[in-house]
Amino acid sequence: MGNGTNAERDAILAALTPVAEGLAATFGPVCEVVLHDYRNPEKSVVAVAGSVTGRAVGGAMSEIGMRVLAGGDEAADELNYVTRTRDGTLVKSSTMVLRDSTGAVFGALCVNVDVSAVTRVHDLLGALAGLGAAPRELPTTTFGNDIDSVVDALVDAHQSRQRGSWAELGRAERVELFGGLDTRGVFAVRGAVEQVAARLGISRASAYNYLSRARAAHDTSTGGSA
Repeated sequence: MGNGTNAERDAILAALTPVAEGLAATFGPVCEVVLHDYRNPEKSVVAVAGSVTGRAVGGAMSEIGMRVLAGGDEAADELNYVTRTRDGTLVKSSTMVLRDSTGAVFGALCVNVDVSAVTRVHDLLGALAGLGAAPRELPTTTFGNDIDSVVDALVDAHQSRQRGSWAELGRAERVELFGGLDTRGVFAVRGAVEQVAARLGISRASAYNYLSRARAAHDTSTGGSA
């Protein structure tokens, strides 16, 4: 997290709070702006303007935030991507990382725009013009005020991609599952290892063992020391 002072980071967040309000007011009811302080991942939301994903002050980061947190000071902005919320709403989002004067990442300013209505109009105009609407496979993103629900959703998504229950997975697939969760920043959250273990129905010790194996495999594949 670098050597920037907490006072400096607090000042940056305070300065951006009215900016969040201004952005949301400019784009209207389809826009939501969320200000995150990653010094407290489980309650990272410090300001919200507008309502698209149901965020609230004191809420947790989304899985996008976890991904940023996992990137550390190397994290990059994620701009203008379209995702789908769990209730089916199409959302265009941008996540802009916040850095202090030392370059350390400590938060993010996130803009979420509900584009469901625009997409319907686009499809209607395409149909009128005789153009077939191309099916779009969009990722589903969990935006939850409860960090546990976000972690659970990521575990479920990874397990479904592995095509089987934990008992049906081979050792390599189990290591891969933990590696995928680790890459997405799940284990940066306090108590996540225990929560993932409970979700998978395995012991805490087994979960730590698979996480250790996943990290060793990652270090080996990237040229680091195992």
